Amino acid sequence: MNEAQFNQLADELMFSIEESIDDSGADIDYENSAGMLTITCETNGTQIILSRQAAAGEIWLAAKSGGFHFKLEEGIWRNTVSGEPLIDMLSQACLAQSGEAVGFDF
Repeated sequence: MNEAQFNQLADELMFSIEESIDDSGADIDYENSAGMLTITCETNGTQIILSRQAAAGEIWLAAKSGGFHFKLEEGIWRNTVSGEPLIDMLSQACLAQSGEAVGFDF
């Protein structure tokens, strides 16, 4: 995958995450700027940050639970260490930090 393809997939991923947050009704806000999606849990001000690392072909997730790297494997963004899907880890991070469930669909 070249950098342009990666950026297109990353844009689609970030947009899907934004839509899921909007559809959830959860008290969670987000800001997408310069390839970084900052998710803010309004109840306590904690943040979850997703950033793209085009050179590595990875999406990075930073949450209170730690920092994680994800690569696209067979259409699924997977943790490069555990293999756990990003969709599951992001849902767990939102629940842990905001106390609200968000059903992501990407």
